[in-house]
Amino acid sequence: MTPAAAPSTNPTLRPVRGIGLGGGLAANILNMVGIGPFITIPLAISAMGGPQAMLGWLVGAVLCAYDGLVWAELGSAFPRSGGPYHYLLHAFGPARLGRLFSFLYLWQSLLIGPLSIASGTVGLAQYASFLAPDMKPWHMMAVAAGVCLLNTALLYRDIRSIQRLSIGITVVVVAACLWIVLSGALHFDAKLAFDFPEGAFKPTGAFWMGMGSATLIAVYDYGGYNNVCMIGEEIKNPGRTIPRAVLLSIGIVALLYLGLNLSILGTLPWQVAQKSEAVVAEFMQVIYGRWGGVVVSLLILIASWGSALVVLLGFSRVPYTAAVDGRFFKPFATLHPEGRFPTISLLFMGVASAVACFFSLADLIAVLIVIQTLFQFTAQCVAVVMLRRQGPAAPGQFRMPLYPLPVIITIAGWLYIVATSQPRHIAIGVAMLSLGVVVYLAQSRREGAWPFRYPAWRAAP
Repeated sequence: MTPAAAPSTNPTLRPVRGIGLGGGLAANILNMVGIGPFITIPLAISAMGGPQAMLGWLVGAVLCAYDGLVWAELGSAFPRSGGPYHYLLHAFGPARLGRLFSFLYLWQSLLIGPLSIASGTVGLAQYASFLAPDMKPWHMMAVAAGVCLLNTALLYRDIRSIQRLSIGITVVVVAACLWIVLSGALHFDAKLAFDFPEGAFKPTGAFWMGMGSATLIAVYDYGGYNNVCMIGEEIKNPGRTIPRAVLLSIGIVALLYLGLNLSILGTLPWQVAQKSEAVVAEFMQVIYGRWGGVVVSLLILIASWGSALVVLLGFSRVPYTAAVDGRFFKPFATLHPEGRFPTISLLFMGVASAVACFFSLADLIAVLIVIQTLFQFTAQCVAVVMLRRQGPAAPGQFRMPLYPLPVIITIAGWLYIVATSQPRHIAIGVAMLSLGVVVYLAQSRREGAWPFRYPAWRAAP
């Protein structure tokens, strides 16, 4: 590829299926591990007021495992770039309600994509401040935005080179996590880890609200097991690779997170951990001294950078695939003629994520999860039911075991998270979806599309 090569909108160009199981696992694990657990463990402890916050991580793991079955079945059925767009479109009818639901997914992706990317780079900037304590808030914002723009430049290339890069970073990330867990195991103090305050498990209203908040945080940290579905059109043997990448990544990361939580809670008093802005660095500094905190901070910076990179990779495919179908602005369908990657879509997501870096981390995480839960996650559960009613599975297509139990449990979990969220975050989600419906109806009326398209017998003279 040469810098002078111009982008192309040639419809015969298609993305290359160049990512195997290793690349799919790397795309998911990098997205999941990233900066999330390293900055949110204190938030979860604070939400529940003690080490019983581990319950939130366990509930989040179970919920994500069941939701992973939903993603695995849908991703196997429709291995297309921008996966959920196709799931909702076909499940609810491409000429009927599916048009609205797929548009709403695209609409929310224009916000949740940049929010997700920005939350990772904002967390990266927080850990950078451990290495440079004199950093001011605006310095951290600038660092976070700069990483978003750097990743945009790095992704402006052939997808196969990105696969090699992501696998290499994943090895570093997993090795760092194992080092942290092993260090904690060697210095583990059960009295600290299980120092529950009085009434910690009393089922009061405060307990259930705290559990909801901790589960929301855990879901954010586990989020990313669906990233392989976002690049389905670039996955080899997607019918097998996508389900395996989704389910294996959830199991691997759940074990890592359980180890991380126990390691930190068994070394630092939870009263100290809940107030920390760089809890893993402080934890390693207690064990090894200053050098331990510095080294682990550097590894976390690598992990969070890699996570933001693959999140941008996934979300940059969503406006592209909708534009290819003629349901979004045509320039977003542009593919580079040699690298065959979306250009305009990638640039939009990269710049928008840089702008989102100027909002607080707590609001980025909460709004991100609530918006996705209010519509996309629950709608996809219904989509599985709708697709099953349309006919039998294609040869080689994955079907979840114990159906419909995973669907029922997943919907109940998402509703619980929304019910225990902050009213202002719910209001933002409802307002965004309502505005999306208005925009869709205005566009459909102008184009004469559903629900304004009259039946043929009424249109005839």
